[in-house]
Amino acid sequence: MMRSFRLIRVAVVGLSLAWTAPTFAQSFEGLDLSGQSKKKKRPTKKKRPTRKARTHKAKPAPVVQDDAGDDAAASSSEAPTTVAPAEAAPAEAAPAPTPASPPANTGSMGMGLDLTQEAPKPAAPTMSFDAVDVSGKTADRQRLDVAVSLFKNDEYEKASMAAHELLEDPKLAGLHTEARYVLAKSLYRMGMYHSSLGEFSKILSLGPSTKFFKTSLEWLFFISRKTKNETVILDEIARHANQEFPEKYRNEFRYLLARYHFVRGRALDQVGQPEEADKSFSEVKRLALTIPRTDPFFPRAKYLEGLSSFRNGSRQKDAAAKRANGEMLAAIEAMKEVVRLTRPVAGKTPEQAKADKSLRELAFMQLARTHYGMQQNRFALFYLGKVERGNTQWLESLFESAWANYRVGQYEQALGNLITLSSPFFREEYFPEALILKAVIYYENCRYRESTSILGDFERTYLPVHDQLEALVKKNMEASEYYSVLADVQKKNKEGLEKNETDLILERILRLALTDQDLRKTNDSILELEAEMDAFANRADTFKYSELSKSLLDGLKVQRTALISKAGIMAKGKLETELVALKQLLANGLRIKFETTTKEKEFLEEQLKAGGRTAIVKKYKYSVAVQDDQLYWPYEGEYWRDELGTYQYTMTKGCIERDTANRNVQSAEAM
Repeated sequence: MMRSFRLIRVAVVGLSLAWTAPTFAQSFEGLDLSGQSKKKKRPTKKKRPTRKARTHKAKPAPVVQDDAGDDAAASSSEAPTTVAPAEAAPAEAAPAPTPASPPANTGSMGMGLDLTQEAPKPAAPTMSFDAVDVSGKTADRQRLDVAVSLFKNDEYEKASMAAHELLEDPKLAGLHTEARYVLAKSLYRMGMYHSSLGEFSKILSLGPSTKFFKTSLEWLFFISRKTKNETVILDEIARHANQEFPEKYRNEFRYLLARYHFVRGRALDQVGQPEEADKSFSEVKRLALTIPRTDPFFPRAKYLEGLSSFRNGSRQKDAAAKRANGEMLAAIEAMKEVVRLTRPVAGKTPEQAKADKSLRELAFMQLARTHYGMQQNRFALFYLGKVERGNTQWLESLFESAWANYRVGQYEQALGNLITLSSPFFREEYFPEALILKAVIYYENCRYRESTSILGDFERTYLPVHDQLEALVKKNMEASEYYSVLADVQKKNKEGLEKNETDLILERILRLALTDQDLRKTNDSILELEAEMDAFANRADTFKYSELSKSLLDGLKVQRTALISKAGIMAKGKLETELVALKQLLANGLRIKFETTTKEKEFLEEQLKAGGRTAIVKKYKYSVAVQDDQLYWPYEGEYWRDELGTYQYTMTKGCIERDTANRNVQSAEAM
C-alpha cells in the first residue's frame, strides 16, 4: 500500500512538471534553483536589443513618387517626433516582464513542494519609465499619427480633416505646426494648390526657427510649377528673400526673385516712379548674373536681363543714339544668348522643349523690336520671320512686320499681312493700328478715296470703344470694380449669353486689357482659383460639408479678393494707357483725313487747270511671278486657313516712283 502511494505521488509530480513545461517563456524568478535562474536571464537580455533593431527597420521614412526629394526631407524631420519615443522605451526596460507574485498554496497540490516560499535574493528587475520620453505616445500624438498614416495611404481628404481637427483644438497648440504641415501637403496632393499655398504661408509666417520652415519653402517651388501663373508665389518668395534656400532650388529661387523685381519695376514705371524702378531693374540684372549658364533657369533669367537693358536704353529718343547706346547693345546680346540656349536639341523633356520654344519666340520678337527702334528695319524683318506660323507670337509678328515692310517701301507685303489680320479667323483680335497703317499706305500712293474710306471704317469701329473706355476711366472706381467689369464680359462669353452693343464694345476692351501679359497671367490665376472653389462641389460629402471646407473656402475668398484688387490696379493702368494710345490713333486718323482732303483738293485743282489731262495716279508695273516652291493664286475675297500669312497685295497704281520709295528711311538704316 505504501509502495502504491509512493508511485502515485511520483506520477502526480511528473504530471505537474509536464504541465508546466510548455510555458517556457514564463519566469521562475521566485524559485531558488541554485543560481540557475540567473543563467537563464542573461540570454534574455541579449535578445531585447535585437528586437529594437527589428522595430527600427519596420518604420522606414516614406518616399513619395513625385516631388520625392522634398517628401524624403520632410519625413526625416518628422521621424524623431513620431518614432523615437517608442524605440527609446525598450532601452531602459527590463529584458522580460516582471511576473506577478504567485498566490499562496498555488501549485503545491499537497506534493510537499512549497512554491510560496522564496529564498532571499535581490528583487527581480522591473520596467521603469523614469528616463523615457513618452510624450510622443499620448492620445493627442496618436491622433496626429493617424493623420500622418492616412496621408501615407493616399487618403488625403481624411488626412486633411484629421489634421484640421487638431488645429481646431487650442489645447494642442504644440502639435499645430506639424498638423498644418500635414494639411498643406494633403491639399497639394488633392490638387488644391491655392489652398495648399495658404497653409504653407501660415507655417512660413512663424519664422525660420519654426519646424518645417525650410521644407515649406521647398513646397513653394512645387506649387509654382503646378499653377498656371508662377507669379502667385512671387510675393511669398520675396518675403523670405534673405533666407538660405536649399542648393537644388537656389537658382530657381534667384530666377523667381528676379521675376518679382521685374514685375515690380514695370509697375513703378507705370505710376511714375522711375528712380525706384531703376533699383528693381538693377536687382534683376544682378540676380541674373548669379545663375550659372548651364542651369535650366539661366535662359529665362537672361531674357529678363535683356528686357531690363532694353528698358534702360529706350530712354534715348533718337534712333542714332539708340544704336550707340550700351544698354541697347547689351539687350541685343542678351537676346541672342537666349536664342542660342533654346535651340531645339535632343534629350529635353516635352515640357522643357515647349517652354524653350516659347521663350525662343519671345527673344526673336524682342530682337526685332530693338532693331526696329534703331531703324534697322531689315534686321527687324529677319527676326520677325523666325517666328513660326500659327504660334503664340505669330499674329503679333505679322502686324509688326507690316510696319517694318512699310518703312522699307514693301507695300505689297505690308498690305498682305493686314489682309491676314482682318480675316474672320482673327476677328476677335485687337489691332486698331492696322487700319491706320493701311490708310497711310494708300495716302502715300495718292489713293485718297480709298484712304478716306479706310479712316471712316476705323472711326466707326473704334470711336465707340474710345467713348466707353473714357467713361470707364472717368468713373474713378475702386480697382476691383475695374476688374469686375471685365469679369462680367468673360462670364457672358463663357456661358454663351446674348450680348448687347455695349457688351460687344466691352469685349473689345477686355481683349485690349488682356494684351498686358502680367494682367493676363493674374486673370488666369483668378480663374484657376475660382475653378478650385467650384471643385469643392465634386468632393465627398464628408469633406464638402466639413468645417475644413468652410475654412478653406474662406481662405480662397481672401486670396481671390487680393488677386482681384491686384488685377484691378493693372486693368485700370492698362485701360488708361490704351485710352491715351487710342486718342492718339484717332487724332492721327483725323490728321490723315485732313491731309487727304487737302491733297485731293490740290489734285482736283491741277486737273481743272490742265483741262483734265494731268494724271497724278499712274499704273505701276508689277509681276505675278513667284518662287519655284510657291504657287500664285488670285485672291477673290475668300479666306483659307492654309493661306493665312502668305498674302501679298499688289498695288496696281499710285504716284510713287517705286525705286525711290522711303529713301530717307533706308538711308538712315544704312548708317
